[in-house]
Amino acid sequence: MPNFNLEIKSAVEAIKAGKLILFPTDTCWSIGCDANNASSVEKLLMLKQNDNPKNITCLVADDRMLGKYVKQIPDAAQSIIEIADTPTTIVYDMPQNLATNLYWKNNTIAIRIPDDEFCYQLLRRTNCAIATSLACIEGEASPKYYEEIAPTILKGVDYVVNLQMQKNCTKPASIIQIDNSSIVKILRK
Repeated sequence: MPNFNLEIKSAVEAIKAGKLILFPTDTCWSIGCDANNASSVEKLLMLKQNDNPKNITCLVADDRMLGKYVKQIPDAAQSIIEIADTPTTIVYDMPQNLATNLYWKNNTIAIRIPDDEFCYQLLRRTNCAIATSLACIEGEASPKYYEEIAPTILKGVDYVVNLQMQKNCTKPASIIQIDNSSIVKILRK
């Protein structure tokens, strides 16, 4: 039986060393790395075979950590975070303190506070945002189970978290864009 604390420790060490990990989130199995490390982000994009940061979401532990990476959190975003009953990624204006190769062309970034104990502990113990993307090559179907993850992805990461191997990923997070004037746009339900 996998040891939760050992898996956290190993994943934290890998992230801090600039490596890629494969881990379960509150939505789907994902590839992750330190969102402050531009070369790690570049490795993530290369593994995904895509150079578009729009396919990357940054995970943060809580509102306090969110404030470290977004200059201004719109009131509407705070309301959505508090009432959302499903995983919801929010696209914010004016990101800061992250690897700039994560920023979208219009100077925005996608961030989610996951509702998952492993993710929370990983984020708290690394004390940084984690850049994540679904565990698949760009254009391929995202895996619903660990067993469906392509060998290319498995070989391309440095560490695989040995938890929730039977997790069923029914759908990725909703994506909402909220600009600093609190205009809300649903990008994916």
